[in-house]
Amino acid sequence: MTGIIHAYYDFVSPYSYFAFVHLQRLRGVLASHGVSVEIHPIFLGGIMNGSGNTPPWQIAAKSKYGQLELRRAIRYFDVPPFEPPSFFPILTILPLRAITYIKQTQTRETFEAVFGLYWKWFFYQHRDLSKPDVLQTCLLEEFSAEQVRAIMHAAGERKWKDELTARTQEALDRGAFGAPFFWVVKTPPSSALDGEGEGAAFWGSDRFHHMWDFLGLPWDDFKLHASSDAKL
Repeated sequence: MTGIIHAYYDFVSPYSYFAFVHLQRLRGVLASHGVSVEIHPIFLGGIMNGSGNTPPWQIAAKSKYGQLELRRAIRYFDVPPFEPPSFFPILTILPLRAITYIKQTQTRETFEAVFGLYWKWFFYQHRDLSKPDVLQTCLLEEFSAEQVRAIMHAAGERKWKDELTARTQEALDRGAFGAPFFWVVKTPPSSALDGEGEGAAFWGSDRFHHMWDFLGLPWDDFKLHASSDAKL
């Protein structure tokens, strides 16, 4: 069995960050089982509006619980602690158009490195990437000044606006209502060449065990051992 994980992320989502880190760490072992990972930038605001979903911070109980869940996820995924910036959330359209252009014109490694920078700058450095000057400074960590000018110009072009919109709509059409969202396709070896396969939707950074089951991968989510003298 082979397969592909289509991962839909917006960097305004901390749980997209956890999923991004987790799948990056597992990319090698997934590849050894014939499973590849394809990352797609999407506009989470468009997903929320298109699906009729409500941001969790607008519901008091969910917002309070979310703060606890964020701390738990930071420990579980073993990433440095962070807090959302005071100006959270932001309108992510400009940086997402830029990263959409980068994905189509640069190597996968460069694209994913820049996407990782977005989360670093937003959640750890509390820099507002929706501001063009901040975005340009961020991009200078990976590109020359000339390349950054080209990226910023492309972010204003209709082609890349439409590409981001189309990818966001693709996620909606596949059932997305938040981020991270995954469309996972498993392909029997006999059909791997023609692209046929069975697809299924998964949402959230805590559904990987369901994805592994769907793909038929060997895995252990966790093991809980009782002491030898335990009475059950």
